[in-house]
Amino acid sequence: MFPPSPLIAWSSMLYFSCSICKLKLSRLLSLSLTKSLCTAAATSFFQTQNLKPLNSKISTHMRNGFVEEAQKLFDEMPHRNTVTWNAMIRGYFLNGLFNDAVSLFDRMTERDVFSYNTVIAGLMQCGDVEGARRVFDGMVFRDIVTWNSMISGYIRNGRIGVAVQVFDGMPVKDVVSWNLVVGGLVKYGEFDLAEEYFKKMSIRDCASWTIMISVFANAGRIVEARELFDDMPLRDVQAWNAMIVGYIENGCVELAEGLFQKMPERDFESWTQMVDGLVEAQRVNDALKLFMEMPEKCPKTWNSILLKLIRNELTREAHACLEKTPYRDVISWTNLIVGYFGIREVGVAIKLFESMPTRDTTAWNATIFGLNENDRGEEGLKLFMRMKESGLSPDKATFTSVLTICSDLPTLHLGRQTHAHIVKAGFGDIVSVSNAMVTMYARCGNMDSALLEFSSMPSRDVISWNSIICGYAHHGNGDVALEMFERMRSTDVHPNPITFVNVLSACSHAGLVSQGKYYFDMMRYTYFLQPTTEHYTCMVDLFSRFGLIDEAMSFLDQMKADGFEIPASVWGALLGACRIHKNIEVGEIAGERVLEIEPGNSGVYLILAEMYLSNGRREDAGRIKARMKEKGVKKQPGCSWIEVNNIGNVFLSGDKSHPKFRKICYVLELLYIEIETQFPKPAALLQQVQVPLNIYLG
Repeated sequence: MFPPSPLIAWSSMLYFSCSICKLKLSRLLSLSLTKSLCTAAATSFFQTQNLKPLNSKISTHMRNGFVEEAQKLFDEMPHRNTVTWNAMIRGYFLNGLFNDAVSLFDRMTERDVFSYNTVIAGLMQCGDVEGARRVFDGMVFRDIVTWNSMISGYIRNGRIGVAVQVFDGMPVKDVVSWNLVVGGLVKYGEFDLAEEYFKKMSIRDCASWTIMISVFANAGRIVEARELFDDMPLRDVQAWNAMIVGYIENGCVELAEGLFQKMPERDFESWTQMVDGLVEAQRVNDALKLFMEMPEKCPKTWNSILLKLIRNELTREAHACLEKTPYRDVISWTNLIVGYFGIREVGVAIKLFESMPTRDTTAWNATIFGLNENDRGEEGLKLFMRMKESGLSPDKATFTSVLTICSDLPTLHLGRQTHAHIVKAGFGDIVSVSNAMVTMYARCGNMDSALLEFSSMPSRDVISWNSIICGYAHHGNGDVALEMFERMRSTDVHPNPITFVNVLSACSHAGLVSQGKYYFDMMRYTYFLQPTTEHYTCMVDLFSRFGLIDEAMSFLDQMKADGFEIPASVWGALLGACRIHKNIEVGEIAGERVLEIEPGNSGVYLILAEMYLSNGRREDAGRIKARMKEKGVKKQPGCSWIEVNNIGNVFLSGDKSHPKFRKICYVLELLYIEIETQFPKPAALLQQVQVPLNIYLG
């Protein structure tokens, strides 16, 4: 073998060296690339890790309502991921900034399914159903949460039919989907369809069964509800509670009690529902015994039970229990005060108020309001003065009650003082307070101030409009009242039954018979409001005032056909009309109907006696007076009062004790002379009608 030539040897060495160099270069490049990739991955990892606390902070800000802080943090972030954008969008929706949420969503360069689901849920929440549908239709991939969000949103916005269509079109359904559609059908009264879908469910959880148990129980099908309960493979505490509530609502308290004793575990609702059920069944001792067995007792739970007793008119029993239990606070005492006022035991209520160890604004308000409700408004005003002297600040409820007292007395001077106090305290723009001021001025006869207050209100509700319409109606300004009603109809505030009582009253006071018929029909056929006793009373009064007795009687027949019992007030209105228009035949019928309902109504006896006397029927008049005496009915003296120079003057019928009685009579005589001079016929008529005009009310 020959040794290699130097050239070949050198060439071989060169090739070998080059190979080594290539290998080294390749390794160097590979290492460099790997290092770059690792660096990028590390940077991305660290950026993601750094974003977590910032994203969490944005969510916290939004949850607490600090939108500007969240926005500032978002704007200052050098890097953001999808979670960041989603947190901002969800936060905007949470704080009612729907346009900002949609605008931010449109700016997103990368979205995940959670982004779409957040926007769909948010748009459904704010009522933009079509916008949510557009986002849904634009999705490439939809998960089951997306479909469920659409179903939930349609149900929330009252479109149960579309919700069922979306459910039927779902490629895959989970138990949440089924529960949503069954619960939605129940919510909108589609019980048969809900039962049908429940039977179709391929998978059920405790919520599925519980929904249907409640459905059957609410429909009175308590046996079927129990069968479902017994068929449940697994029961949670909500299912037990639903069955117990079903028994209680269907009057089966003993069965509810038995089921309660068998419960493997109970939550707060189990105990409170059972205690409430025993209270409603008038089993107070059993309810209190069970309450004392509750593992978690506090003033809040006791107050809810106390309130339940009071609402069932068991105020004395509640008071006796309160004296024996340690669970009492200012709320307990206040509830008792409200309860005693409700059963008209005013003295006990006041005694409780005075004995309270501490009083808050609500306690003062309840007492002031209760005094006025029991016709002791003057005492309520005195209590309001004491409240101010005690250093406690009145709130809007206080001022509303005081203004109501000023309306009922009525006392314009105190009403104006209260108005000034309201403005000073900063409650002038609160709708409920402004409504009370409009009512106060109207009832005190100052319609200019009532209109001024009404016109200055930044916003008005149906009570605002009712107050001003009622004011004009009661002061005989029927045309203005109707004009106000037409203005109301041009706004987005819809009239309610009380509105139409005021409108029909305005027509009655102004003698607008045809308009009264028109508005009565409008109420029924335009606004689909069913007439109540008050509406029929207004119409009977309208016809009666102008001698249309036959039409009034036909309205009474319509009342009977609509299933209404004709109250004494309606017969009384007809009786008054018959007296004026001398229709003694119908007057006899109306008067006897009133006395059947209110045998102690002295005014009706007197009106009937007067009608008989005016028609020469002295024997019948004597019979009525003898009947009145036999029944032990005595005429109640009429009472009226007027405020002059900030001083109230009270007058009783037949009473001559007023210090300025002679001067008042002298002025009245001058007025009679002036009337006779200017209007001889009305004056003659006036002399004939010396009987007080409000004799029926007496």
